[in-house]
Amino acid sequence: MMKYFWCILVAVFALISCKSDDDSLQRIDQLMNIYIRNSAGQDLLNSKKTGSFTGYSVNDIFGTKDIAPINISLKMTTDSLFYMEYLAGAKRRRLDSISPDNPGTGTSYYSRMKITYTKSTNASDNVIDTLEIQYRNTPTVFQVSKVLYNRVPVFSKEANAPTSINTVTVTK
Repeated sequence: MMKYFWCILVAVFALISCKSDDDSLQRIDQLMNIYIRNSAGQDLLNSKKTGSFTGYSVNDIFGTKDIAPINISLKMTTDSLFYMEYLAGAKRRRLDSISPDNPGTGTSYYSRMKITYTKSTNASDNVIDTLEIQYRNTPTVFQVSKVLYNRVPVFSKEANAPTSINTVTVTK
């Protein structure tokens, strides 16, 4: 009799553990396409155009070493516009637990990176900027909430916005 009791108990636990709840999954929304343009609208990432940058490097400010490179790939749209595609890689730090921009439960995180643009072989021609990405984290979503470029907001997303590729355009 005891043998049947243990078999039934194991079967019940097995059925309970197989229960699927799609609502408990967290949506992750952190892909960003970053376009860099000048005030005239010229693509500054197209190295073939006069006045554009010939290259760039990205360093994680919160990295474990002074030089903590982050791989941000350069891609091109069908309209021949270049952009930097950022998926992840920079360390995140806790921003706060509750804020007016993120009410309720959850926490906010942020990453900060230094982007060095190269214009020529002369190091004094390099342009150094900072990119800060703020994230909203709740039980249902982890998403980019705000992007600051040189401490100026260039992108923001509402808490209930759908998951999408976040397009950030920076005018230099």
